[in-house]
Amino acid sequence: MLKSLLRGIVSSLKWGLCALGMLALLLTALVATPLTRPAELQSISAVRGTVDFSALPAVERFQARDGTTLGFRHYPAGGPATGRGAIVVHGSSGSSGGTIHALSAALAARGVETWAVDIRGHGTSGTRGDIGYVGQLEDDLADFVAIVRKTAPDAPLTLAGHSSGGGFALRIAGSPIQKLFARAVLLAPYLGHDAPTSRPASGGWANADVPRIIGLMALRSIGVTCCEALPVLAFAVPPNSEKNLVGTYTDRLMRNFAVNGDFRRDLARASGPITIISGADDELMFADKYAEAVRDAKTPVAVKLIEGINHMGIVSVPRAISVIADDVATRGAAGT
Repeated sequence: MLKSLLRGIVSSLKWGLCALGMLALLLTALVATPLTRPAELQSISAVRGTVDFSALPAVERFQARDGTTLGFRHYPAGGPATGRGAIVVHGSSGSSGGTIHALSAALAARGVETWAVDIRGHGTSGTRGDIGYVGQLEDDLADFVAIVRKTAPDAPLTLAGHSSGGGFALRIAGSPIQKLFARAVLLAPYLGHDAPTSRPASGGWANADVPRIIGLMALRSIGVTCCEALPVLAFAVPPNSEKNLVGTYTDRLMRNFAVNGDFRRDLARASGPITIISGADDELMFADKYAEAVRDAKTPVAVKLIEGINHMGIVSVPRAISVIADDVATRGAAGT
């Protein structure tokens, strides 16, 4: 009896030590796996030079619930005010002071009071390329809406997001805070790596460290979250562009600034109207597949493609941003 008990204890210890050894090997592999940055993607970086930044508003700041100061830019409505508001979310690597400025300014000129945010981990908000936990970006957005409501208590708000910001806007549209917004407008949205609309490696824009991502998933499955601050995604930004752009994302930022797993689940949870607007010539997405991807959504999703417009052109070319500004300024909250 005693020998059997001792054998059981020794066996348990052996397997426990093996498990610890495997965990140590996994952790070592995660740290050792290199993340390589793709070569600069000219179709993305060249667009910044086409935008007029002479009237870029100064950065303003608010305090999030964790005490961190986050940045945004305010664009008061110009001309006849529509009584509507918009919160604009930039794409991956960007900020409120990037190419998205052209769209923000166009919305304001169309009578829509507009706030462009620096998502935590970008621009002037927090630590570049990282956040504290998955779900923090939703908390930040709710905190920011509370700030907006101090001066615009009744204006129906449109959440407009570009690229990864569009995926994040869909995440919000299907989240517990969705009622903060009258509608969501997704601009060339990134719907996840396995979405039918996503080109391989986002058309050369992003390089993912797949072994590291899989390893972190395995660790999370056993309750280990110690390594989510490791970088797992690198972007094709120009050399020496750190002043304006974010070169890499940590695992937790990558997972939060995106759809919530499968974009279809976000669509299923969304109750408000959603519109997708994309350039027909998008080089990062298969724009012609958006309509099919959202066809079975519980709430019908309007899809509009603009001929001759690529991924960054949707938020920078006057012809495209005019279409978006008119849509946000005039389209009813019911999506009609």
